[in-house]
Amino acid sequence: MATSTMSSADSSSHSTLEDLSDAFSLALEHHEDSSSLGSDSEFNGVPPYRQTDRYGFIGGGSAQNAQVLPPLELLRRRESKWLDMTAHWDKTMARRYKKVKVLCRKGIPSSLRARCWPLLCGAQAIMDRNPGKYQELEEAPGTQQWLETIEKDIHRQFPFHEMFLSPEGHGQRGLLQLLKAYTVYRPQEGYCQAQGPIAAMLLMHMPAEQAFWCLVQISERYLPGYYSPEMEAVLLDGEVFMALLRRVCHRAYKHLQKHNVGPMLFVTEWFLCLFCRTLPFPTVLRIWDAFFSEGVKVLFRVGLVLVRLALGSGEKLQDCVGVVETLEKLRNIPPEQLQEDAFMAEVHDMAVSHRDLERQCQVKLKKLRKDWPNFGQRLGQRLPNAKAIFDEQQLEEVRCPGKGGQTASPFLIPEIVVDPPPREQRCLERERLKEQRQLEQEAKKQERKKKPPGRKKPDTRGKTFHMGQRPTSSLVQGHEEGEQPSHARRKSTPYLETYF
Repeated sequence: MATSTMSSADSSSHSTLEDLSDAFSLALEHHEDSSSLGSDSEFNGVPPYRQTDRYGFIGGGSAQNAQVLPPLELLRRRESKWLDMTAHWDKTMARRYKKVKVLCRKGIPSSLRARCWPLLCGAQAIMDRNPGKYQELEEAPGTQQWLETIEKDIHRQFPFHEMFLSPEGHGQRGLLQLLKAYTVYRPQEGYCQAQGPIAAMLLMHMPAEQAFWCLVQISERYLPGYYSPEMEAVLLDGEVFMALLRRVCHRAYKHLQKHNVGPMLFVTEWFLCLFCRTLPFPTVLRIWDAFFSEGVKVLFRVGLVLVRLALGSGEKLQDCVGVVETLEKLRNIPPEQLQEDAFMAEVHDMAVSHRDLERQCQVKLKKLRKDWPNFGQRLGQRLPNAKAIFDEQQLEEVRCPGKGGQTASPFLIPEIVVDPPPREQRCLERERLKEQRQLEQEAKKQERKKKPPGRKKPDTRGKTFHMGQRPTSSLVQGHEEGEQPSHARRKSTPYLETYF
């Protein structure tokens, strides 16, 4: 891997970057003849007759028969849901992203991955805005140095897959053209060995043009800085991974620290190749479904689950007496523990969020910059998930409508984020509101003073109230005039008399 030009202040980091490159090269040599442990043929060996499984790997018949497939009705219902969502993709992503995430966790139907992966990662939108761009890159001559390096690595990519068997077949030739096109598209980055298996994985499912733009999105939106010559993002994420491992599985963390097993010895191959050289192929497909939907946090969750499965108990650590034994333990997890449904359930239950990653990234980046002042200057912005990529593309469409001959999307619903005002602005705002309330109170007082007085009530303060009987003006019938009636025969209704 080519080393980049670095400043004198970063001379101490040069050896670390070389160690990282050497670690990945050793991983490649470890799988020199089999670039994907996920293929069934590498578990069972190549039989004397040519038999392929449903994924195209030679010699995978027994594993396919042992695998329990979902009911056909369930597969048809999932396909129907995905067809409906992809037919109205802009509306689905703008309003129903949570449903998309749930369905991705269940697994995208194999027949629709070629349609769903480019939509999730935004490759389809970029391809529509750049018609004919890939053909131009494919026809460009390219740099001879990169072409020679790519040709040396072509035969390593899934050698037991029927698509990449022949050096002159359409698989290896198409892979060569795709990787060469990327070196022309991003000459400052060039070619990284880890891009080979990723590009091959994409070519298994979709045409070359779609695969190219998916590779661009993975390199620039999901994993920026991973495939650059410096590989600073991988170094940073290795430190973040160990910080998360300390919280999730402290026993495994202490063991790795005790035997000086750094994260670059095993995390490099996992993250750079998106686990396609490590895990069973059906599990890799499920990981990619979730990765395109939820972003890089899926890689951290998968890695943490693998370390916990390999080194999470005292019994598993008994045979790990050094670095070599520990790495072998991480590379040889029993296949029954890596079955897609049970394994992915553990992955999704892992309590690691994008906010946790960002917090740890800031902490570790600050520490790394103490040793290397210029570290991280070329790190790009990593988008957390497919929804963030969709929102970014919608905003770009608003700024530059109709670019590439395409009309603006009718479902432009960008997520608006309002930054809190600074402290001085908040103080001025409080003072303004206080003055406004004082003015309103003064205005109310003036209104009350101008209001005409109503009918004045009688002042009864200091007055005496007497209880008495109403005097009779006439005598009771049957008595003579002047005779006083008896008390019993008088009208004696009491009432209240008030004298002013």
